[in-house]
Amino acid sequence: MPDSVRVRQPLRSVCLNLFALLALAGWAAALPAQTSSGHLYYARVNTLGVLGAYSWDSSHILLGDAEQRRLVNIGVSYSRRLFLNHVVDWQYDGEFLPVALESDPLQRIVDAQTSPAAETYTSDLQSPPVTCAPATISYSYTINNVTYSGAETATCYSRRWTIGEAISPMGLQWNFLPRRRIQPFLDGHGGYMYSTRPIPVDSAGSFNFTFDVGAGIEVYRSRASSIRAEYRYHHISNNDTATANPGIDSGLFQVTYCFRLGRR
Repeated sequence: MPDSVRVRQPLRSVCLNLFALLALAGWAAALPAQTSSGHLYYARVNTLGVLGAYSWDSSHILLGDAEQRRLVNIGVSYSRRLFLNHVVDWQYDGEFLPVALESDPLQRIVDAQTSPAAETYTSDLQSPPVTCAPATISYSYTINNVTYSGAETATCYSRRWTIGEAISPMGLQWNFLPRRRIQPFLDGHGGYMYSTRPIPVDSAGSFNFTFDVGAGIEVYRSRASSIRAEYRYHHISNNDTATANPGIDSGLFQVTYCFRLGRR
């Protein structure tokens, strides 16, 4: 295994463990948090959200190597207030995604033969490559005193979608300036994704770990409902539980419609 891949594996474990520790610390702070005078703030105690998220592309942002992957997530979220003052509204935030779609590009091999005759052969493969950058390899070999030479070029020509589901039970969100209707926020989540076939390549796994960190704006329509819009760095990988582990780094755009559960 390349040294760069070995270095990335502890980072994934550290991130997931950090989310778990933060979530436990948050639950410990939950009891005194409920004594805040909530009527002065745009901050619900319990929140249910309906969300949709999309990523058009993937690249090596931080940890992943798989390129040109797309993601579509549809699901729900639950938030619980942990701590509130005039500066920050600290919340537990978990997500359940019954629809988690991932799209991989497929590979095409074009063989431009120059000897013994000029001919071109095209092969469309059903297995996705890690990268879609065009790559050309020249060849020359002899069989039965006949020399075959030319060049093979690998490119991407189409894509396939894979159905899955995901859950991120470890999550935290920090809304700033909770007395205002428009609030900037930071958030992060950790969890897993299960797909009906291996992603992002056939030698990877169907079970993958996920984590994300993001920033956005929450706009309160009333004290009971709001809309969140955010951008996340989102990562998917199997933590070396399969033969290959290229990982997927995506820039995920997400919109969540939120409304209050209960009376506060």
